[in-house]
Amino acid sequence: MFGRKSESWLIVGLGNPGKEYARTRHNCGYLAIDILAEKLGCKIDKSKFQGLYGQTTYNGKKLFLLKPLTYMNLSGRSILQLSAYYHIPPGRIIVLFDDISLEPGRLRVRAAGSAGGHNGIKSIISELGSDSFPRVKIGVGSKPNPQQDLADWVLSGFSASDQKALDAALPYAADAALSIIDKGIPETANRYNGFKP
Repeated sequence: MFGRKSESWLIVGLGNPGKEYARTRHNCGYLAIDILAEKLGCKIDKSKFQGLYGQTTYNGKKLFLLKPLTYMNLSGRSILQLSAYYHIPPGRIIVLFDDISLEPGRLRVRAAGSAGGHNGIKSIISELGSDSFPRVKIGVGSKPNPQQDLADWVLSGFSASDQKALDAALPYAADAALSIIDKGIPETANRYNGFKP
């Protein structure tokens, strides 16, 4: 195991590569981790592990920021490769991603749990063999029409009001990821769960 000063953490933003997906609901993880990278002065520009990643230090810890390039449904492959290479256990892998069960802009922090129908999370659980990894859920809103295909909904863009709520929430989602490292899950969840801009 790592000593406290040298322990490594991985923060992952889920999304799909390509300009056509850049501002869609499914890419909230990418958007949040870009904000986090800017905050930390960390460039996510290394191409390896089926993703783009960057490395920095944060409060004496090694910190990796990762954007899988596998497309959402295979996100776990990229995460497994990097975490295995750098010996990062699931408990120190924080995942930022979209959640259709939350209103746009709402946040929810969890220590573990099922995929809840999210294919990216499903892939991560499958590849890591564990659902015990912290996550920051970013609300994108539910389908207005129950008949609408879920894939069409998460790959669609936001209305102006929803976009405004999301833009206000993303910096807080980035801060929540760092708070998990600094203060742990219970305190972070207590502060950010139910957050609405």
